[in-house]
Amino acid sequence: QVQLVESGGGLVQAGGSLRLSCAASGRTASRDHMGWFRQAPGKEREFVAAIRWSDGSVRYADSVKGRFAISRDNAKSTVYLQMNSLKPEDTAVYFCAAGALSYSQWYMGDYSSIASRYDYWGQGTQVTISS
Repeated sequence: QVQLVESGGGLVQAGGSLRLSCAASGRTASRDHMGWFRQAPGKEREFVAAIRWSDGSVRYADSVKGRFAISRDNAKSTVYLQMNSLKPEDTAVYFCAAGALSYSQWYMGDYSSIASRYDYWGQGTQVTISS
């Protein structure tokens, strides 16, 4: 089992920044990468970013490229999502998740963006951007 706890959400004005954290515990070694997803009211959960524990390789959704940055601290088993230049459309509940992909699946496919490929999920943290 892997337990994930998100923190750092809140209310900020458009153009502002927030940093989300996701602390992992339990059998974290069984999962090689972490992802951030978000879900706005009435919309489907969508991929935001992902990172591999071992080499720091990252993936981003087009909608956040250049504004968001995912990082990890292996010693703390924690993943971060730095969100800059926030927009009202970034308003959502943000979830972190843990998954396992092979080397080829990560580097040669788009599996890291698929929610069903993740086995463990946090409870989510609300991010609200005011205009």
